[in-house]
Amino acid sequence: MTGDESATDDAVGSDIEYGIDERPPIHESFVLGMQHYLTMVGANIAVPLILANAMGMPPGVTARFIGTFFVVSGIATLAQTTFGNRYPIVQGAPFSMLAPALAIVGVVTAGGVQGQPGWEAALLQLQGAIIVAAIVEVAMGYFGLVGKLRRYLSPVVVAPTIALIGLSLFNSPQITTPNQSWLLLALTLGLILLFSQYLDVKHRAFRLYPVILALGIAWAVAAALSIFGVIGSGHPGYVALGDITETQPFFPIYPFQWGTPEITTAFVVGMFAGVLASIVESIGDYYAVANLTGSGAPSERRINHGIGMEGLMNVFSGVMGTAGSTSYSENIGAIGLTGVASRYVVQFGAVVMLFVGFIGYFGQLIATIPDPIVGGLFIAMFGQIVAVGISNLRHVDLDSSRNAFIIGFALFVGLAIPAYMGNFETTLEFRQAVGLEGAIASVVDATGAAGTTATWIEAAGQAVVDTVYIIGSTGMAVGGIAALFFDNTIPGTREERGLAEWERITEDESEFESFWDRWIGGEAGGDR
Repeated sequence: MTGDESATDDAVGSDIEYGIDERPPIHESFVLGMQHYLTMVGANIAVPLILANAMGMPPGVTARFIGTFFVVSGIATLAQTTFGNRYPIVQGAPFSMLAPALAIVGVVTAGGVQGQPGWEAALLQLQGAIIVAAIVEVAMGYFGLVGKLRRYLSPVVVAPTIALIGLSLFNSPQITTPNQSWLLLALTLGLILLFSQYLDVKHRAFRLYPVILALGIAWAVAAALSIFGVIGSGHPGYVALGDITETQPFFPIYPFQWGTPEITTAFVVGMFAGVLASIVESIGDYYAVANLTGSGAPSERRINHGIGMEGLMNVFSGVMGTAGSTSYSENIGAIGLTGVASRYVVQFGAVVMLFVGFIGYFGQLIATIPDPIVGGLFIAMFGQIVAVGISNLRHVDLDSSRNAFIIGFALFVGLAIPAYMGNFETTLEFRQAVGLEGAIASVVDATGAAGTTATWIEAAGQAVVDTVYIIGSTGMAVGGIAALFFDNTIPGTREERGLAEWERITEDESEFESFWDRWIGGEAGGDR
């Protein structure tokens, strides 16, 4: 990098307490690592709970299911931070793959596949779809297909995509539920803001641990109110302490623990749409981390290794029996709030999560964190991510009507289309709304297709409609695709689009060292 580039980076990452390659003391790393994981624990529990409810999974199995998600998250995070893109990003259960997962569960539990309704059959079909779709993701990453997309990305595309990652949760039930406990939410949010924005200069602990301090205090208040009967079991802030001991002390978690995965072509295609949405979100996460830490924008090699590793970990998640793995935006928000971007810290937290995933009491304890507390956390962190996205616009010409249109349009459709898709709980409802069954019948009658051909026409039609639903339900995918299309088709100069400035701060391909470069393929010596 040039001197000017370094100056730019220092300005952007001046609030970073620990950089990507720095190692805090072990006692700090333990607490900071737990803090990174606590920021995403709500989502990493929400996904398995949603799936377990949809499948009709028994309570005892559900606890083990949640534990498996933590084990997969820990291993996937270690793999990504060590062998993948080497950014300090926690890996966890993806919401972008939840829509196709629920579609698969809905079809199977209704007896639509081999007449085997039941949570076991649904889970095996879900595993098979994830494994096959993820193999394609692995190929896209390690053969360089995803990295080639970077040459078409400008700040005009990345800014609304990252902003929509944060905006996507503005209407999450943890925030907008009708019976919200606004006092508990405000307490959590107020404590985070107090520690991270007002008291951060008073004591280093407030700067480093605002999230874990706020969560701990808010949970203690909610637990005390629950114990003394101030709030009852129907209150959103109620802490069910009795649930903590009502589970197995330890869970046996191992590959293929639910049985051998089964593969259905239509399910694989639908799941791949979720994988594509996950890829778009992950690329946005990579740029957000680089921006927050004052690093150069990610190189093509780093993006390829990141997505390739996410694919491998999705395969692994399918083998273990969960619903996928992807980069988590939550801990990126934590980096912005705490200034802790150490890869080592995230790895420390991943090791802790890997082991506690086998402990039933831990999963039940985390599950007692009330939704209003999680909602307060979301507001603080995702607001930070929105700001990170907008900050990319400093590189572009904001007086350009071309840029104003693209950015505004991408943000609008990125909120509007998912809001429309929210009218349909599953892809099955969306298929009915667009009249898919009648359209397929018309095509079959017109072509005179029968047997296998008719089956393939039906599968293709379902795949197209499901793909539209899944991508349309993901705000950052809708906005990112819209911005990508217009930014590369509407005429504009490199300076106008911010590419000239961005090119100066993008890391060189040689700056990213993969695990192979550092330890196997490279020459020994230095810090390798």
